[in-house]
Amino acid sequence: MPDKTPPTKNDRRSRPRLPIHVPVKVRHQGHEHPGLTRDLSSSGIFLYSESEIKAGSKLELVVMLPPGLGLGPGGWTLCQASVVRMEESDGKGMGIAATLDRIELLPELS
Repeated sequence: MPDKTPPTKNDRRSRPRLPIHVPVKVRHQGHEHPGLTRDLSSSGIFLYSESEIKAGSKLELVVMLPPGLGLGPGGWTLCQASVVRMEESDGKGMGIAATLDRIELLPELS
């Protein structure tokens, strides 16, 4: 299991985030953009995307969640998320911190 991201003095997260780097599809206002997660918890996500999205925006995320987050066996999921903040990042696109409002496991394709 990966090391947990240590909380900072001003950290308001309800659960510790795990540094997990997996591809994610970001859907916002009818557009889809690729992204990459930096860290995840059962209640929040931080990801990088080329799109600039305002705080308060609603997103749909399609992401492969690993087992061990407290969300069942893991697998492809569709998440409804709310953007908390945006931050600039060096060469990785825009950083997006969001809360996960709803998580739905998608059926496996055979």
